[in-house]
Amino acid sequence: MNVLSCSTNTLKGLYDISGVEVGQHFYWQIGGFQVHGQVLITSWVVIAILLGSASIAVRNPQTIPNDSQNFFEYVLEFIRDVSKTQIGEEYGPWVPFIGTMFLFIFVSNWSGALLPWKIIELPHGELAAPTNDINTTVALALLTSVAYFYAGLTKKGLSYFSKYIQPTPILLPINILEDFTKPLSLSFRLFGNILADELVVVVLVSLVPLVVPIPVMFLGLFTSGIQALIFATLAAAYIGESMEGHH
Repeated sequence: MNVLSCSTNTLKGLYDISGVEVGQHFYWQIGGFQVHGQVLITSWVVIAILLGSASIAVRNPQTIPNDSQNFFEYVLEFIRDVSKTQIGEEYGPWVPFIGTMFLFIFVSNWSGALLPWKIIELPHGELAAPTNDINTTVALALLTSVAYFYAGLTKKGLSYFSKYIQPTPILLPINILEDFTKPLSLSFRLFGNILADELVVVVLVSLVPLVVPIPVMFLGLFTSGIQALIFATLAAAYIGESMEGHH
């Protein structure tokens, strides 16, 4: 009974944590659920940008590539290099996943700095980059967790779980805890950096509206790209670790 009571309290604590919000939100009622409407709106815009860019890239490929084709081929080669470095020789099937993560986060981060979301008024809350919402970053981190569990189980079968008692069974709790800290660190790192960057720009614009915010905005573009690269690199590293057991 004590164990059951402890489990109930733990679940209640997790439910309370899930209700924590940062700022105001524009809600849509879908069935019995409330979803953050502003996140879906900006996410759809980002997806539309990516799909439009992809259609342009594959619409009319040339034997001698033009500038736009060269750019997209460079992006693909970059993603393949990141995947191969972190995963190893079996990186091929994971290039679409790593590439999707990198491009979605990259375009989402940049949209917060380049698109004038705030000129669109909502009844409650305001539009911002999708990665400015903790729900988005947690969802991306959980997808990464599912991916590396799937990679490990596909490659090793049930023997994948033997990693939890290596190099000694004494480390079982720590090894299990590590699988919980990975998505937490991925989600909060991305969310915290993007939120902090937008807050700094807003404060500087309100204090010194003409000169100072411009270099900060350029710095924000740079750090936003770095955050996308870090997330994709860590996702690939976790997948490679689950398949081969290397760090």
